Amino acid sequence: MARYTTQLLAVLASLTSFGSAHPGGHKSRARSVVAQFPIGDPELSINGIPYSTRAHWMRESTLALGAPCPFAAFGTVIVNHTGTGLGDVICTGANANSETGNPIMHGEMAAITNCSAILTDAAGPYKLTPAAALAAFADLTLYTNAESCPMCAAAIRWAGFREYVYGTSIDTLVAQGWGQIRIASLDVVAQSFDLPRPTRLLGEVLANETDPYFLWQFNPAYPCPEGCGRVGGTCKAA
Repeated sequence: MARYTTQLLAVLASLTSFGSAHPGGHKSRARSVVAQFPIGDPELSINGIPYSTRAHWMRESTLALGAPCPFAAFGTVIVNHTGTGLGDVICTGANANSETGNPIMHGEMAAITNCSAILTDAAGPYKLTPAAALAAFADLTLYTNAESCPMCAAAIRWAGFREYVYGTSIDTLVAQGWGQIRIASLDVVAQSFDLPRPTRLLGEVLANETDPYFLWQFNPAYPCPEGCGRVGGTCKAA
């Protein structure tokens, strides 16, 4: 366990440098050279936040789906960890491509859009100016139950989130039949060092729980998520 934790912390420490500019040339990390270890040590604390808190919010990102077995089960929750305890949820989002006809409305994009509306709502709890809302993302953590596509990973970096935490990896999604643009979030973060604010990346948190939400869609033999059953080849809420 000690060796595993030491390796993990070494990788995470290298990721923090991706938010800094490097004069004189680009800093590139090939995916085949730098891989992120799954995070599953219950005794691990990163940025002062224990693993149990990470696990809580990863589960909340799945609950943000609002249903037990939507086909595209990509959910996101955005949290403020600057206070005490578990932290405070600011907004949530779920994949809404089919509901809206908007191809970019992935869970992360929906959540960021919702947060911007909530933060700037004149009748809401925060009442921030647009400039203050943009600055506020530097204090927030985005949890998503699956690794972001490069569009969403880039949006996360443009927003300047303090942290970005995902569950199921793109590699797992591809292996299970999901169409993906095969650019890892690690690579997006590595190439965004010109941006003014760093984002710490934590990958495959609670993946043992998030993976099953993406394993049944293209495998008729795989059991449906709890509360669902097979109807016409797909999983439907019971």
